[in-house]
Amino acid sequence: MQHLLSIEELDATTIGHLLADAGRLKAQRGSHETPLQGQTWAMIFTKSSTRTRVSFEVGIRELGGAPMFLSKNDIQLGRGEPIQDTARVLGRMVHGIIIRTFAQDDVVQMSRLSGVPVINALTDDEHPCQILADLLTVQEFLGGWKGKKIAFIGDGFSNMTISWMWAAKHLGFELVVACPADYQPPAAFLKKLEAPNITITQDPVTAASGAHVINTDVWLSMGQEDQQDKERAFGPFQVNAALLSHAAVGHIVLHCLPAYRGKEITEEVLEKHAGVIFQQAENRLHAQKAILVAVSR
Repeated sequence: MQHLLSIEELDATTIGHLLADAGRLKAQRGSHETPLQGQTWAMIFTKSSTRTRVSFEVGIRELGGAPMFLSKNDIQLGRGEPIQDTARVLGRMVHGIIIRTFAQDDVVQMSRLSGVPVINALTDDEHPCQILADLLTVQEFLGGWKGKKIAFIGDGFSNMTISWMWAAKHLGFELVVACPADYQPPAAFLKKLEAPNITITQDPVTAASGAHVINTDVWLSMGQEDQQDKERAFGPFQVNAALLSHAAVGHIVLHCLPAYRGKEITEEVLEKHAGVIFQQAENRLHAQKAILVAVSR
């Protein structure tokens, strides 16, 4: 695997290999496996981050490499230099690039022109590193996704939902997305996806009923903070105790964080399921180490 640009471009075999390696690296954390020894990895973040930045910096160091964090204010991208030029310059100096930005096309261009491995650390279209961490968490708590129903409650066409839909397409598990009518995936996307195991509904109870995994995310993605009309549309889609009463016995709740308690999830539910949610956050480190190893081979 040369790059990780999206879940869409992966397949079941590759996902399985990455999760197996993530589990191995997690179990062996502290060993002296250093495949990035002598390498410098640029981390371009035009979107702020806690978990993504910390997990990648720690992961690169634990694998023997050196991270170089570059915010938009640190490099000429912030002054309008084309992504093409930044890619060509960095590719001659660093061994790999991790980019967290708005446009998916920026990540694609970086991979085409830099000549070094590129990892998508989040765009408006996909969040592949998070989904791999989430799948690892499902494996750890439920033994896998075969025969399981996974529900996503919230924005039906966010980077998280899109990535979850591609994961369901590749892995074959049942996925039900509950979202307001105005925030459902476009028909053109669903036609491209062509996955009969994925259902879209406007009823959160339908999604939660019998679900083994209840997944949610913020209602307003980064850059949408001023869209209060959008937030009001999501009131009935809160993950709370009443909604979870319809879920399967032994269900888990996932949230990729940060969480706005009292909005998409209640304080009560988040704290009750904190053991899973914060293990999910930790798994970003292990999943991303597996990605780094895979693209650096």
